[in-house]
Amino acid sequence: MELQAIENKIFTIQGKQVILDSDVAELYNVETKRINEAVKNNPGKFPEGYIITLTDDEMNFLRSKISTLKNTGRGKHAKYNAKCFSEKGLYMLATILKSPKATETTIAIIETFAKVRELSRTISQLSEQSDKERQKSMIKKSGELISDILSDDSQTVGTETTIEFNFSVLKVKHTVKKKPKE
Repeated sequence: MELQAIENKIFTIQGKQVILDSDVAELYNVETKRINEAVKNNPGKFPEGYIITLTDDEMNFLRSKISTLKNTGRGKHAKYNAKCFSEKGLYMLATILKSPKATETTIAIIETFAKVRELSRTISQLSEQSDKERQKSMIKKSGELISDILSDDSQTVGTETTIEFNFSVLKVKHTVKKKPKE
């Protein structure tokens, strides 16, 4: 499973990085109702903050940004608002779902969250770093993390990272040049 496929499903809601229940179901190759049944049957494993039920406003916002809500049966007049799993909620879900696919998916999700968190930390530290050699090292590390998240079956033939720092705004651009593996 590619980390990029998972990374594309992570978004921030109520200040937390989460994955929509329908996206979790897609990753685990099960129906959304099976994911929600697992949660309903194991309420003690999901304390507050592990699962977030979206408000009407959040649902409308996501509907305007993500086509998933329109295409999965969660149409304009859905009976229930979607749920989102925080990283902790996904870990708990992994203890319930037992299959080789569930194990593979859980490992990929954990790796993606860890890499996104590490990239975030590295970029935050980069703006505070004044030592040019240390900055260069951090830029390289950021590039490697981005490459890991966006990796596929292509061979990397070169990378380029540029950084702009302008009035407390940090802009990082990372370009990865790839070609198909031979």
